[in-house]
Amino acid sequence: MLDLTELVHLPPSERAVAVARRFPDAFGAAACGDGSSVLPDWARGGRAAALGRLAAIDPERYARTRNHVDGAVTRLSPWLRHGVLSLAEVRDAALARVRRPDAAAKLISELGWRDYWRQVHAALGPRIRGSIERPAQDRRGPPPLDHVPEDVLAARTGMPCMDAFVRTLTGTGWLHNHERMWLASWLVHTRGVGWRAGADWFLTHLIDGDPASNHLSWQWVAGTFSAKPYLFDRENLETFTGAVHCGPCPIRGACPVEGPVEALAARWFGPGGPQPRPPLRIRPAEPWQLAGAGRRPLVWLSLDSVCGTSPAAAAHPDAPRVFALDPDWLAAERPAVGRLVFLFDCLAEVPGVVVLLGDPRQTLPRHAASLGCDGLALAETPCPRTRSAAEDIHAAAADGRLPVTTVAWPRFCDRSRVGDLGRFSRYWQQVGQSAMRPTCTTTA
Repeated sequence: MLDLTELVHLPPSERAVAVARRFPDAFGAAACGDGSSVLPDWARGGRAAALGRLAAIDPERYARTRNHVDGAVTRLSPWLRHGVLSLAEVRDAALARVRRPDAAAKLISELGWRDYWRQVHAALGPRIRGSIERPAQDRRGPPPLDHVPEDVLAARTGMPCMDAFVRTLTGTGWLHNHERMWLASWLVHTRGVGWRAGADWFLTHLIDGDPASNHLSWQWVAGTFSAKPYLFDRENLETFTGAVHCGPCPIRGACPVEGPVEALAARWFGPGGPQPRPPLRIRPAEPWQLAGAGRRPLVWLSLDSVCGTSPAAAAHPDAPRVFALDPDWLAAERPAVGRLVFLFDCLAEVPGVVVLLGDPRQTLPRHAASLGCDGLALAETPCPRTRSAAEDIHAAAADGRLPVTTVAWPRFCDRSRVGDLGRFSRYWQQVGQSAMRPTCTTTA
């Protein structure tokens, strides 16, 4: 067990350098820099920064312009991923900002995608790291690459658009959703990279990196969790980027995504279009609930709830807080410096938090015992790694160890009648109406 709490208390300008020195082998190719360029100015972790972004959202402009890279997107995803903001809280803020609820419908439906990905993750667990369906169309050519090519990693592909997206991804830890889709589609369908290799690469760098949204979105692009693969052409990219990359393009006329899309599909997949497949059915997971009996609990802040206002912390306002940085997570996702800095920025705003490096199964019971705590309180999470650790700790409670209590998030929608998660359209048809009703009050 290693105490990393001192990283939380460093000035933000020093945190990146300290994180890089402490975890020299934990992350991939992202450069550390001097600490000022690891994250964009708008992307500082923590509740204060999150509320500032939330106050700036404009649901009506979002609906009109969200597909444009300079559109009025919310950029709330890093704080949503880490539970600094809840889906219900953002939904309520959006509804409060418009005169008619339907003016916020597009923004709320995009929140619905994040909720949907989480439900699928809870249902399938680690299986989201493999193809959920066979591809809707088989790509011509050799088997998919199991790695991202070096020219892509170095942003030297010769395509100004893709190279710019790569530099933004690795330099800032964030990309507009359309840029993510274009880069993923080009890698999978044009360069022949297996979707899993691309998804893992994104997960290393994105400060909103969440296996559910990330890996399932890559599968949506690849056509292994969608009715057809996602394709785009140069005209589509020009339209939504303002042609910023295409005017001086040195390969104009020989661009590999020179449209139309139908011609590209015929080139990559051959005639016939998507092939019929059996209907996909995914049964929702049972609600994940653990109930301990601790009177003096220790609040466990997980990657999905790194905030003093998380449900577990809110339910036990006077309880001590702990975050366990799991070496297995570091090894699996190899988070870039920016990801770790954002995480420590969030933790820095949690009063009295202790940050431990080690397997939660060992570190949390020992830390709880040192404080005289007799239970753990944890916000609900779809993460199979966190669930497994919590269940193991809870199961050992019968031997005199530490019972775990899970605390639910504010309700975003009514899922009581959902019987199938096979497609988002079916899911949203069942829950969308309830998601349009506010159910919580935004907190400061």
